[in-house]
Amino acid sequence: MKMRITLFFVLAVFLLSGAVRAAAQEKSAITVKGSELSNGVVIVDVVKGAKAYELQCNQGAPGCASLKSGKYQMVELPTNTGMYECHDVQIFSESAGSTETGKKIGEYCLIEK
Repeated sequence: MKMRITLFFVLAVFLLSGAVRAAAQEKSAITVKGSELSNGVVIVDVVKGAKAYELQCNQGAPGCASLKSGKYQMVELPTNTGMYECHDVQIFSESAGSTETGKKIGEYCLIEK
C-alpha cells in the first residue's frame, strides 16, 4: 500500500512539473524587419512590442530558416529547453491558429539589442 501511495505522489509531481513547463511558455506577436546570413549564422531582425531583438540560428541546422519580412507568432521556451544554449524561441506563422497545432517555422536564439 505504501508503494502505491509513493508511486501516486511521484507521478503527480511529474505531471505537475510538465504543467509548469507548459505554462512557462510565453506567446507573443513579432514583426520581422529583415534577415541576413553572416558566417554561417542566420540573423533575423525582429520587433516585439517596442523593443528590437535578433533571432539567430546556425545555417543548415534543423529548424533554421531565413524569415521574410512580416508578422509572426513567437513562443519563448522555458530555460534549458530547446536546441541552443540561450533563450530559445520557436516561430510560427501569424495565421497559425494555435502554436500547438500550427507548423513550426523555426527555432532560434533570442538576443535583445
